[in-house]
Amino acid sequence: MRKFDYSLDYANLDLRKRPDLYAIGRGEQGVLLVEPYKSEILPHWRFKDPATARESSDKIFTRFIDYLAANDFVGADMARKFLQMGYTRSRRYANYPGGKKYRGPVPEDKKGQSGAHGRAQHERGPEDPVKAESARIFKAKWEEAKAHPDYQAQKQAFVERYG
Repeated sequence: MRKFDYSLDYANLDLRKRPDLYAIGRGEQGVLLVEPYKSEILPHWRFKDPATARESSDKIFTRFIDYLAANDFVGADMARKFLQMGYTRSRRYANYPGGKKYRGPVPEDKKGQSGAHGRAQHERGPEDPVKAESARIFKAKWEEAKAHPDYQAQKQAFVERYG
């Protein structure tokens, strides 16, 4: 699989029209960049409490299914990334008060990369059970999306076609 290309001008690209420019990448790479999907999915992404997380993950999963039905793998993969991000961000807030895992800003040359990059990590607080439940809700939908047979088939076809 190709690495996610952060050098592309995603603000001015429509990856629905140019799926050849999309790279699945690792994890949530590009989730807040790739258009038009970011603009279609982000307004529904919320995790403040279990009811909100359930409504949000259901809406995003419905979009996921709609993208699959339209044979739009890039859209389906972006919806999957938003479900994953719902899980990871909820877990971060469950583990760290205020959702701050690291101290200080990310160095400019390290943006878009994962990991601490030498920054000091905050102490974990007591687990927030509300955010932990939100994380559980998103994780279940994320796992369902990843395992969906149409997603798996479209992913394989996408990788065979575009690398």
